[in-house]
Amino acid sequence: MTESSEIEAVRQKAAKSSFYSAMKLMAKPQREGMYAIYAFCRIVDDIADDGVGTRAERLTELQEWRDDLASLYIGGRAGRAGFLTHAVASFDLRIADFLAVIDGMQMDVEGDIVAPSYEVLDVYCDRVASAVGRLSIKVFGMEEEPGFALAHHLGRALQLTNILRDLDEDAAIGRLYLPREHLVDAGIGPVDPQKILAGPGLNESCRQVAAIALKHYEKAHAIMAARPKGDLRAPRLMGAVYSEILKRMLAEGWASPRRRVKLPKPLLAYLALRHGLRA
Repeated sequence: MTESSEIEAVRQKAAKSSFYSAMKLMAKPQREGMYAIYAFCRIVDDIADDGVGTRAERLTELQEWRDDLASLYIGGRAGRAGFLTHAVASFDLRIADFLAVIDGMQMDVEGDIVAPSYEVLDVYCDRVASAVGRLSIKVFGMEEEPGFALAHHLGRALQLTNILRDLDEDAAIGRLYLPREHLVDAGIGPVDPQKILAGPGLNESCRQVAAIALKHYEKAHAIMAARPKGDLRAPRLMGAVYSEILKRMLAEGWASPRRRVKLPKPLLAYLALRHGLRA
């Protein structure tokens, strides 16, 4: 697949995602910047998750991305990272945040994560979600102090919500991101992810994670309510959509059998309209 066709394939994936509605709220230059960031994240995420190649081969591919980024930032040949050139220059995106995302993907490639400590889980959330937020706030036009604080809290809130929603999909590939401490509190031992999801105590563990996510949503909302500089429509919309998903999961619980919670299209349209009108 050529670079242009690869990016186009990512755009088509974006059109089916929750992020697409948020990106559509932005002016064209910012929207194109977010597409570039999203494309990068999707491509490296696929390296970690699609199961193509051995672990060693996938680690090599992630290292090639690091090398291409390093070359881009010193004005050399950027290779596959070339599509990021305009966004990096236009929005002063930091290489450290791109590399953090790759580091998060490497955590998944090096070994399937099963019941990590809360400390390890928080590092993972920072790399795969909050680092993306740190890139995004530059596109939103936010100053770094409130922007990075928003990225910290909203990124973790969104990622924890995804973890709670994707329990069965993750378990199918041998992963379980629920923190070990919460499983122990619920009397669950270190066993196979599928057995954990089928056994008692899961609901309690998930509710502890949900409580942490809710605190991050509250802090993110407080930052946005203070009306810092920048176009906050996209993060407001993402926060509204995912906090509603979490609310519905809390109402249903996580006992088996579970269903993947999705918001109805009329509600998504209402949220997009509501937050799209607030600059």
